[in-house]
Amino acid sequence: MINHAFNTIPVGDGTDMDLYVAAPEGKGPFPAIIVLQEAFGVTGHIRSITERLCKEGYIAVAPDLFHRTVRRLEAAYTDFPSVAPHMQAITQDGLSADLKASYDWLQQQSVVQKDKIGSIGFCMGGRVSFLANATLPLAAAVSYYGGRLDQLVDLAPALHANHLFFWGGKDQHIPQETIDKVIGAVKAAGKSYTNVVISDADHGFNCDDRASYHPLGAREAWAHSLAFFGNRLK
Repeated sequence: MINHAFNTIPVGDGTDMDLYVAAPEGKGPFPAIIVLQEAFGVTGHIRSITERLCKEGYIAVAPDLFHRTVRRLEAAYTDFPSVAPHMQAITQDGLSADLKASYDWLQQQSVVQKDKIGSIGFCMGGRVSFLANATLPLAAAVSYYGGRLDQLVDLAPALHANHLFFWGGKDQHIPQETIDKVIGAVKAAGKSYTNVVISDADHGFNCDDRASYHPLGAREAWAHSLAFFGNRLK
């Protein structure tokens, strides 16, 4: 197992994808978490999330979801125009293939506890974490301010694991109507969930590289996420 490094893995559609891996020392087995990027790539912030999870005793992996159009993009959080073409190029089928490849890679590692795998995603990755929970037999999943997550509500009946949602009450990108649609679909499907709205936080509140960073909201959401994962993956 390679600690804190990119690995290149095959995807079912014939492409190759870089996977950032942060793994604890030792023989394990360890639970694992798939970390799903924002629109700006597997940035230093996303890599730091994998490393923080590693310190908590998880093998954390962050797949490069833009790999079909660009490799290891790291854009500034103020430079959305440079990431827009890559966001527009991703498809649900492609994302599902990337998620399966990440999950299969984890299943092949002897140090991974095979039935204790979760996902966590931020912004674009928050939506992808929902997709992961619907397509993979996960044990826990977390979505931070999932953009356009309401487009996936038809997948709510397929969710495998308890899902934790975080939203910012001041988020102009995700209105209350969208939150209500997502949570309503999950509830109607009879799935287990936890829904948290931090009223004075904005979109991207967890990321300390963004102007919208909300330190208190980020610390409390992170503590909640660790408790959520600890109760289900350990």
